Order: sequence, then structure tokens, then C-alpha cells
Amino acid sequence: MRRILSQAWIAVVMIFSLVSTATWAKNQDASLTVMTSIKPLQLITQELTKNVTNTDVLLANNTSPHDYALKPSDVRKLKSVDLFIWVGPGLESFLEGVLEGSNNTLQLDQSEQIDKIVYDQHDEHGHEAHDHDDGHHHHGNYNPHLWLGPVQAQQMAKVIVDKLSTIDPSHSEQYAQNYAEFTQHLDTTIAEVKQKIEPVKNNGYYVFHDAYSYYENYFGLNHLGAFTVSPDRRPGAKSLIAIRNALQTNEVYCVFAEPQFTPAVIDSVTRGTDVNHGVLDPLATEYEAKPGAYFQYLQDLGTSFSQCLTR
Repeated sequence: MRRILSQAWIAVVMIFSLVSTATWAKNQDASLTVMTSIKPLQLITQELTKNVTNTDVLLANNTSPHDYALKPSDVRKLKSVDLFIWVGPGLESFLEGVLEGSNNTLQLDQSEQIDKIVYDQHDEHGHEAHDHDDGHHHHGNYNPHLWLGPVQAQQMAKVIVDKLSTIDPSHSEQYAQNYAEFTQHLDTTIAEVKQKIEPVKNNGYYVFHDAYSYYENYFGLNHLGAFTVSPDRRPGAKSLIAIRNALQTNEVYCVFAEPQFTPAVIDSVTRGTDVNHGVLDPLATEYEAKPGAYFQYLQDLGTSFSQCLTR
């Protein structure tokens, strides 16, 4: 009987030892947890964390940061990750105050290493339907859609890699390699998009909201205007009349809508004209976070411009 009990006790000890060892190994191998606020930042960051960890995203597909309401479950997620990356309150106003004092966040708009497009006074207040303090998504005086600019994307990638290397120095060499590959792939993508856009870059167009300045400026596109500076603001009557009058000329090739918002106002203004209709997605909602997705996104934006600006 004693022998049986002794053998049983040994078995229990061995099982406990195996479980403890497995748990320790799991904890030792636990990956860095990284999350971004929106899909485009996830696509960029995923390129930089490959072979180390996956990057999660807070906002679901077809969810706009302009009108999102933070849930208690979101707050728990934010507190649980090792690194949370966002642009800043100018874009994700729902996060303002929530992340204050947090040491696990990277706010990109605070970095002096990232070039930003500053709006002038006309851009800020030239739409009579907007409150004078709306300030383009409440961000003060810069365009927060940084991921749409090739230059800004590379600058953001460097800022993100530096942060990753600081909090996870054991993988700093991998992060540096990922950044080098990101830069190389970005250069190739830029060259291909330039070739695609070159024949139509002088053709005029309107966009739903003023999000694409970084992309437009880099590739030299002929942006004529926007229906609204912010998608959560109704376009003013004067703006709509001016766009309607412009559509009567032969200078406007295309009007771009966005998948996150019902294009009723665009349909109304363009009704009876022969202007082309296109779609630009500033949030890359349909892209899976996998290698190469960000570069494909930039390519697809170029294709959208090329196709819609061709008669």
C-alpha cells in the first residue's frame, strides 16, 4: 500500500514539475504585445514587427475614428498591451485623456521626426458650415492622415522601430532589418505608383474629405477641393454650389467618395453630369494585416486615381 502511495506521489510531483516547466517556458517565450488605433498604422507596424510578434488593431473594419465611442473593453485592451501606437487626438479624439500618463503608448504626432502638412487659415475656417473651433478633426493645424504620405510613412516607421527597440532590445537587430526591408519595398512601390499616375496627374478632381494631402503633394496630383474638411461635418451650401459649378466645366475628371460614408451628397451634386465616380479609402479597411499589405494599399490608391482620372 505504501509503495502504491509512493508511486502515486512521485507521479503527481512529476506532473506538477512538467506543468510548471511548460508554464515557465510559455512565459519566457511570451511575445511583445503591440496594438495600433487604426488599420493603416497596423499595416505599417506589422511590417516592422514581423518575425517577432503580430500587431493587433483597436478599431474594427468600417469603423471611423472620427465618430468612434470608446468601450470599457477597449480601455482594458489599451492597458494590457506593451505598446499602443496612435496618431494623436487630432485623429482619434476618442482617446484624448484616456491615454494621459500612460507609459506604453507612442503618439506619432508628437514626433519632430515626422513632417506634417500645416493648414493655413483659409483651410481651417473656409467652410461656412463648420464651427470656428472645429480645426480639422480638432487637431489644431495639421493634417493627421500621416500614413498616406510615402515620406511620412518612412519617418513613422523609423519612429516606431526606435520605440520597439527601446522596449524590446533583444530583438533590435530584427527590427532594424525589418525597417531596411520596409524602406526598400517603399522605394519600389513609389516608383511604380509614379509611373501609374504620371499620365493623369494634371487632371482635376474632388474628394469627399480633405484627407489625402500627403499623397497628393508627393505625387503631384491636381486636387481641386473637398466636399468637407472633416467627415463628421456637413458640407456648406456655398461649397456645394462651387463644386456644382466646377462640374459644369470640363476641368473636373472625377469625384471620389469614401466607403465609410454614404455618398448621398456626392450623388446629389454630380447628378446630371458626366464626371467619373471613384472611391478612395483613407482607412484601408479591406486589407488584411499581412506582409506587403501596406504597399499594396499605396498601389491601389494609385490605381484608383489612374482609373478615375482617365476619360
